[in-house]
Parts: sequence; structure tokens; C-alpha cells
Amino acid sequence: MSEPAKAAVISGGASGIGRALAVAYARAGVASVIGYHPGDPHDPRAAVDEVTAAGGRAVAVPADVRDSAAVDGLVRTAVDTFGRLDMAVAAAGVLRRAPLAELTDDRWDEMLGVDLTGVLRVFRSAAAVMGEGGAMVAVSSIAGGVYGWDDHAHYAAAKAGVLGLVRSLGVELAPRGIRVNAVIPGLIETPQSLDAENSLGPEGLRAAARVIPAGRVGSPEEVADVIRFLTSDEAGYVTGQQLLVDGGLTVRFPD
Repeated sequence: MSEPAKAAVISGGASGIGRALAVAYARAGVASVIGYHPGDPHDPRAAVDEVTAAGGRAVAVPADVRDSAAVDGLVRTAVDTFGRLDMAVAAAGVLRRAPLAELTDDRWDEMLGVDLTGVLRVFRSAAAVMGEGGAMVAVSSIAGGVYGWDDHAHYAAAKAGVLGLVRSLGVELAPRGIRVNAVIPGLIETPQSLDAENSLGPEGLRAAARVIPAGRVGSPEEVADVIRFLTSDEAGYVTGQQLLVDGGLTVRFPD
């Protein structure tokens, strides 16, 4: 089978934004290596099937982003399978509610190990094999990226840290022709946000939609389309930036 025109690695690709991105890449002729957590309840084979149905190519690889060797293997799969790596998207993340009094060192370290250091691991591994024209995107969050969020200080800290990482790597990797950016999703209907125990849940999302200028929460596909743009040649002069995808929530004047 011939090599694809371009290939991408997507951590957290079995569901939500990562899965939608793999399908968006398929429609653009980009092959994907879908990284998924071995304990993730979402079936990565369903994501691969969806990519195939969209006319694309994908393989799914178990990869815990807390494990540098596993992330290195994820990246090697792209080179071994598709002969290249052009795009790396760090979409893997966890979301846990923890009031400050219950925010133990272990809970803090677990969150940052996935949502911040996990991004570093993906980018570090990808940068080792990427050539000129490569592009990376990290998925931050409106929580931490813009707003604070009670009972979620560890999550917000990690997502804020992602933005500093992206700015710095945007500078560092620019001489090599590699771009690094972030998206900041607002309220997006994903398995994470639908989790009422750790996030807003269905009722919370419905209530939030009333204060979003667009009149609704966003979809994973809408965020995926922005990531696809940021990793495309059309965004060739964009690096070190953060792009909000929030339906106007953060620019709405409060009542």
C-alpha cells in the first residue's frame, strides 16, 4: 500500500475531539495513528472503522501518555506504518472533581501527568522525527485557559500550563520549520463534559447553552475542524498561538 500524503498522531483519539479529528483528517487525505488509554471504555476499533468509512486510513495503538516509552512507541508507529509524521495532536486528557481539601498530592500529580506532562511527551517524541513543515496542536480548555473553575484547580492549572508550553515550543521549534499551537475549547459536548460527577453533565450543559451567544454548546467536530486548519499548510505562518472555540462565550458581556 502506498504511503499517504501526510500522517498524524493523535493521543486520546478513541473518543471526543480526538476521534472527530481522525475522521476530519481522513476526509483531508491524512492518515492517523490513534493513541488510546488501555483502560479507556471507548472502543478504539470504532474510531478506526469511522475513519475507514470516511475513506481514510488509521491504526489504533494503546498508549498511556504518562509513560514516555509508550508515547515514543506511538510516534514510531506512524513512521513504521505510514513512513512519515507530519502532525501531532495532544488530545488525551482526564477530568476529575477535587475540592482543595481533597486535592492530595497523588490526585494533583495524576492530573498534571496526563493533562500537562502528557502533552510534553507527545510533542517531545514527535519533534524527534518531524521534519520541516511539521505541526503540533495541544487541546487546552476554557477552564484554566481563560477562566477558573471551583473544585478543579488541578485541571485548570494543567490546562493553563499547556499554553505556556505551546508558546515556548513555538519559539524553540520555529527554526526547524515546526509549528506549535493550542486550541481552547469552550463548552463542548463530549463524554467528559457529559460526566455529571466530574463535569457539568447533560443538565449543566443545557443550562450553560443559555449564556453562550451562539445559543448552544459546541460539538467535537467543530473543534476538530479548527485543529485540522491549524495543522494544515493554510496556517503555515501561525505558531505559538491559542485559538478559542467557544461560540462567543468569553467575549459576552455579563448580564
